[in-house]
Amino acid sequence: MSVAKSLELLAEGDTLEDATEAAVEEASKTIANIQSVYVDNYRAVVEDGRIQAYRVRAKVTFILQDEGAK
Repeated sequence: MSVAKSLELLAEGDTLEDATEAAVEEASKTIANIQSVYVDNYRAVVEDGRIQAYRVRAKVTFILQDEGAK
């Protein structure tokens, strides 16, 4: 039986896709078995009337490793 866990992350990028990818890339540095990412919320950072960056709040879901499994 598999058990999944979700972790909430905040990330920033030049596009929504870049911000989402940044969240997954950062999480994958320390978390194995990432299965999906759900963007819960997003917003744009505006300076001088122009969008400078996008920020996402994402939930990364991964499968927990069973230490007893062979």
